[in-house]
Amino acid sequence: MAVCARLCGVGPARGCRRRGAAREQRRGGAGDSEPDTDTDPEEAGGGGTEDEEATERIEGWRPAPHPAEAGPAGRAPLSLLELPPELLVQIFGSLPGTDLPSLARVCTTFRRILRTDTIWRRRCREEYGVCENLRKLEITGVSCRDVYAKLLHRYRHILGLWQPDIGPYGGLLNVVVDGLFIIGWMYLPPHDPHVDDPMRFKPLFRIHLMERKCATVECMYGHKGPHNGHIQIVKKDEFSTKCNQTDHHRMSGGRQEEFRTWLREEWGRTLEDIFHEHMQELILMKFIYTSQYDNCLTYRRIYLPPSSPDDLIKPGLFKGTYGSHGLEIVMLSFHGKKAKGTKITGDPNIPAGQQTVEIDLAHPLQLPDIETLRDFSELSRIVLEVQEQVRREEQEEEQRQEEEDRSQQAAAQPAAKPLGGEGAEGEETAAGAEGTTQNKAPASQPFVLPMGVISRNEDYPRTCRICFYGTGLIAGHGFTSPERTPGVFVLFDDDRFGFIWLELKSFSLYSRIKVSFQNAEAPSREAFDEMLKNIQSLAT
Repeated sequence: MAVCARLCGVGPARGCRRRGAAREQRRGGAGDSEPDTDTDPEEAGGGGTEDEEATERIEGWRPAPHPAEAGPAGRAPLSLLELPPELLVQIFGSLPGTDLPSLARVCTTFRRILRTDTIWRRRCREEYGVCENLRKLEITGVSCRDVYAKLLHRYRHILGLWQPDIGPYGGLLNVVVDGLFIIGWMYLPPHDPHVDDPMRFKPLFRIHLMERKCATVECMYGHKGPHNGHIQIVKKDEFSTKCNQTDHHRMSGGRQEEFRTWLREEWGRTLEDIFHEHMQELILMKFIYTSQYDNCLTYRRIYLPPSSPDDLIKPGLFKGTYGSHGLEIVMLSFHGKKAKGTKITGDPNIPAGQQTVEIDLAHPLQLPDIETLRDFSELSRIVLEVQEQVRREEQEEEQRQEEEDRSQQAAAQPAAKPLGGEGAEGEETAAGAEGTTQNKAPASQPFVLPMGVISRNEDYPRTCRICFYGTGLIAGHGFTSPERTPGVFVLFDDDRFGFIWLELKSFSLYSRIKVSFQNAEAPSREAFDEMLKNIQSLAT
């Protein structure tokens, strides 16, 4: 009743208009303020086919008297209905579009005002960034309210970053509002081994409003232009796409022509340019596996990692070299004294969703001089010593935790817990945090890969900021016999880092993806951690 009072104007002598209208309706009267029960934005301001200008005459509106004519008291308007319609348009246009259906239920006067396209044009611009000249829609008979309700609002849940379920390969889909379209762009790494080149992208589907009835979904896969498609929102943070005309994906030259076209797009070369037999097998395997989906895919939402002032560098998405598998997309995130690299795209050995590298920020490595660093055995000796130290610390931590558990179970009261335990732990945490902060801006030092370490990209930086002990995940084909092996995390600058895989004698170079993704922030740290667990469990 408080909302009704604010909107309609309630006083001791005036009564509530909505209650009065209800009484009239019970008596058989029509009532000018009949409420609407539909809460869909599509219905806000509905009931007519034409849009009404803000300055038109609105039935039931009475201008507030000028203060000079209002008597000695100079009475101010007691109701929104007494305000000029152009002012109400400004007020309603500043409200979220999802609130406007409730406003339309107040009375037919508000409902008529909400037919004004100026309101919906503003909501399209402020909520979804639509900067196109929406007046062009008048030619097709589509209003800004139609664009908001039947396109933007209806498909708002699919905006953001997604990972397609394509077996071990994964992917990165970014769904955005692009003009008067909603487009799903698949982001692809640059051609191997040019890790510093910008990302490539291609459209997989688009949604637009051609007529007032409903939005049209079109599949963009293949080389024959847009064709009929379908999108279904399966559940929260999951949707699926389906192509209804897969014949548009076929080429006149058959599978051989399709493969050569895919190879040029995916790798930027022909099969004759690839001399490594194992690499040829991996490429052919990926083509056969991915092409069978025909753009009929299920997508699951992913978030960008949250950042903290204590992070070593800004977390985010990176392109990385993975030997014969080419370039892959990795998400770098920070978790206290650990940093994790999670695969967004993957391969038959380590599938998408798995944690490819883990960095121990509590154990920085002091590299030897540049000449000594060329000796692989010397670097291996340093790393293995730190690995042994980490194992001892983990064992001591497990023993300490077991002793604390036993003491807590034996204690009659919580006060029996040793006084120094919590303080010592706090000092250790503070020391670790301080160490991590001190490692953020060290002086640069010369860097060179040891002899015998293979790198797909020889154009790596020759200076680095700092190195840390870490582990990398390796496995056989089909993710068989996975194990974590020791390695070296090398931080070059804010946008590049590397990882030396000791057991493989291999080096991966990673470069930041410099794209501003919208609608991709995690609502909370807990939501991001849960997302990481989900994509890893699916990969397993």
